[in-house]
Amino acid sequence: MSWNLLKHYMPRGIYGRAALILLLPVVFLQLVVTVIFAQRHFEGVTHQMTDTVLRELALVMQVVNDAPSGTLGGQAVQEQLAPLRITALVAEMAEPQNQRAWYDYSGSVLTERLANRLEGFVAVDLVDGGVVTVFVNGAHGLMRIEFNRRRISAANPHQMFVYTIAFGVLMTLIAIIYLRNQLRPIKRLARAAEAFGRGRHVPYAPSGAIELRAAGSAFVDMRHRIERHIEQRTLMLSGVSHDLRTPLTRLRLGLAMLDEDDAEPLLRDVADMQGMLDEFLDFAKGAAEGEPEPVDPIAMIKDIVEGAQRAGRDVTLMVRDGEGQGTVQLREVAMRRAVDNLVSNGVRYGARAEVSVMLSEKTLRIRVEDDGPGIPEDQREQATRPFTRLDPARNQDKGGGVGLGLAIAVDVARSHGGVLRLGRSERLGGLRADIVIAR
Repeated sequence: MSWNLLKHYMPRGIYGRAALILLLPVVFLQLVVTVIFAQRHFEGVTHQMTDTVLRELALVMQVVNDAPSGTLGGQAVQEQLAPLRITALVAEMAEPQNQRAWYDYSGSVLTERLANRLEGFVAVDLVDGGVVTVFVNGAHGLMRIEFNRRRISAANPHQMFVYTIAFGVLMTLIAIIYLRNQLRPIKRLARAAEAFGRGRHVPYAPSGAIELRAAGSAFVDMRHRIERHIEQRTLMLSGVSHDLRTPLTRLRLGLAMLDEDDAEPLLRDVADMQGMLDEFLDFAKGAAEGEPEPVDPIAMIKDIVEGAQRAGRDVTLMVRDGEGQGTVQLREVAMRRAVDNLVSNGVRYGARAEVSVMLSEKTLRIRVEDDGPGIPEDQREQATRPFTRLDPARNQDKGGGVGLGLAIAVDVARSHGGVLRLGRSERLGGLRADIVIAR
C-alpha cells in the first residue's frame, strides 16, 4: 500500500524520472557530507577553541573576583587582562538572553559548551559577528566579558554550507541540461512513432546515443516494411478487383439480352458482386488516402447526411446544444467513407438512422445510431474484424456485404489516433457507433 501511494507521486515522464534518479543521489550525498563535516569539523574545532577560551575566562573571573568592587573598571585590572585581550565590565542588563543569528551553526555549539563548563554562566550574545559577549555571575554581580569571535570558533562557518549548496545547484543545472539533450532523441522518436500511428509520415533520422540510434533505426526499418506491406496489399486487392470488373461487365451485357423476369435475380447477384468489389477497394485503400488537413467536421457530416437523404435513405442530422465549432486535422476522404459505411449499415439493418457531432476542445465525436436489432455486447469486438458477418445479430435479408463496413470505420478511426466504440442506442434501441478522435 505504501509503495503504491509513493508511485502516485512519482514523475510519469522519462525526463522527470531521469532527473529524479540524478538528483536523489546528489542531494543525499550533500546531506551526508554536510552532516559529517559539520559534526567532525565545526563541532570538534569549536569545542577545542572553546575549551582554550574557557581556561582564559576562568583566569579572568579569578582576577575580577579578587579585585575590590570599586576597582573593576580601573587601570590595574585592565592591565592584568590586557595580555588575554579580554574586556571585563559590570553588566548593565538585568536579564540577558542568548542571542545569535539563525544560520550561526558554530554559535549554538559554543553556547552549549559555555553553559556546561563555565561556572556562573548566564547568557552569551553573538549578534555582533566579530565580538562575543558573555554574561557571567561573579563575586561583584553580573559581569560582561567581551573578546574576539575568531578566538572561539571558525570565521563564517556557514560559508561551507553556502558553497556546497551553490555548487550543488550549479552542477545539477548543468547535468539537467545535458540530460535534456540526451532525452531529446527519445521525444523525436516518440513523435515520429505517434505520427506514423496516425497515418502521417514525419521525417525522422536516428540520433543520440548508440542504443537510441539502434532503436531509431529499428523504427525506420519497421516503418518502411509496413509501408511496403500496405502498398503491396493495396496493389494486390486493387488489381484483383479491377480484373473482376471485366467479367462482371460482360455478365451485365449478356443478361441484358435475356427476358427481364429471368434476368432480374441474376442482375441482383451481379449488383451484389459489384458492391462487394467496391468494399474490397475501399478496404484496400485503407485510411492512408490523402494527407490530413483542417476540416470542419460539422459541415462534413451535414454534407454526408444530405447526400444520404438525396439517395432516398431515412437519415437525420441531430443538432444538440454545445456541439462546438472549429476544424480538426482529418483525412476527409477516408473519414467520409467511414461515416458513410456506418450510415449505410444503419439504414440497411434498420429503418432509419440518426447522426450527431460533438466537438470539444480536446475531442471530436461522430455518433451514428439506428433502430435495428443492434449487436450483442459479447459480439461487438468480433463485429469490427474484417470479413465478419453476424447473422443472428443483423438482418441479412436487407442487403449483402462482406463484413468490411465496421472494419473500415475502425481502420479510419485508428489512423486518426482515435477509436470506434459500439454500444446500444438509448434513443432508437439499435446500434450506436461512436468515432472518437482526440484533437
